[in-house]
Amino acid sequence: MTAQTDTQSKAETPTKKLYVKTYGCQMNVYDSERMTETLVGQGYEAVDKPDDADLVLLNTCHIREKAAEKVYSDLGRLRKLERQRGVPMQVGVAGCVAQAEGEEIVRRMPQVDLVVGPQAYHRLPEMLQALRAGKGAQVVTDFPVNDKFADLPQTRKSSGPTAFLSVQEGCDKFCAFCVVPYTRGGEYSRPATDLLTEAKRLVDSGAREITLLGQNVNAYHGAGPDGDWSLARLVREMAKIDDLARIRYTTSHPNDMTDDLIAAHGEIDRLMPFLHLPVQSGSDKVLKAMNRKHDADSYRRLIERIRAARPDIAMSGDFIVGFPGETDEDFEDTVRLIEDIRYSQAFSFKYSPRPGTPAAGAEQVPEEIKAERLLRVQDALAKSEAAFQQTCIGQTMPVLLDRPGKLDGQMMGRSPYLQNVHLMVAAERRGEIVPVKITEAHRSSLGGTLAA
Repeated sequence: MTAQTDTQSKAETPTKKLYVKTYGCQMNVYDSERMTETLVGQGYEAVDKPDDADLVLLNTCHIREKAAEKVYSDLGRLRKLERQRGVPMQVGVAGCVAQAEGEEIVRRMPQVDLVVGPQAYHRLPEMLQALRAGKGAQVVTDFPVNDKFADLPQTRKSSGPTAFLSVQEGCDKFCAFCVVPYTRGGEYSRPATDLLTEAKRLVDSGAREITLLGQNVNAYHGAGPDGDWSLARLVREMAKIDDLARIRYTTSHPNDMTDDLIAAHGEIDRLMPFLHLPVQSGSDKVLKAMNRKHDADSYRRLIERIRAARPDIAMSGDFIVGFPGETDEDFEDTVRLIEDIRYSQAFSFKYSPRPGTPAAGAEQVPEEIKAERLLRVQDALAKSEAAFQQTCIGQTMPVLLDRPGKLDGQMMGRSPYLQNVHLMVAAERRGEIVPVKITEAHRSSLGGTLAA
């Protein structure tokens, strides 16, 4: 075949359409982007709805209650959609539910063509090739010996002014409520030089802000050219990249908040003054039962040290109420901790058993008590968040414009404290960091005007 006819043949081959639905955390957002990049290189085109997709991937999360049931419900809707349109659709389940459920997904939902865990999605091309060869449903949930990132496309680009960069995966903490060590495996840190290269590619393609991701991101200890680097060392080197204006990281564990990382918050302007540092409970008894390996007062002292290094830092956290054995007194300790720390934002949840975790078999707190406690915690957090929002009125903040707002002529952006900020400004300024005088404070956003 001549070069010309070969080119014509490729041009005549129809592009297949890919739809990826992402559940859960930023790690899954990153994974979905990488899966999409991988499959685009295999002749797929990403689309924003499943209606006419040739391949649908559900990138799942197993952290929240009834996660698997929600996936099966979505699979049922996809089966109905396929019947209505009368055209075959390949369906895959990826992520943590895929890792936890494995073959059970195919058994319950025979229309599923592939199941791939979060450590094996670099194998999607070979799984699809096996499907084309008629080898039946593909299930890959093993933990690879080799670095999966080395097998992914090395031409990653940013799709906007903000980007995620996965630097660490897995967890060795084994909190009694958490499935991450079982679905993501043990802690693994990517080589520092690989991360710097990927970060530079993202910046060259338009990213102004990069968020470093990991299940325990501050446990990062990736190989560098002169020995293992800490997260603080990685941040310091990344801050030298021209045109990278902002660096963030999430999610952290209090026990991995090292002296050099605390110092970095006070010394590196590009490291944003915002820290998500989950504590989960204010009760020492509950923290011990959770296997958190820290107590409430050590967490308070840690926050004091961080604020001493960076006085304007805004704190975020996670709270679980109704953990097995939590008494009214334990719960009051949590409320006191919330009042002491003064969070700028936080997330709160009722405890729900995750199969296979140590706490799942313990005697459970009644649901009505969990619900009451959740309302009280959310009320305490709302007061703390509202107070922080009010302190922003009258300030002039640098805001990174990253997306259109709801109104014509309106843009949304991110403050240094990760708040959504809306203002009237030309869409052409997307990607710029502009000074904004804050004039309004809402529950989950700020409003302002462009400062002179």
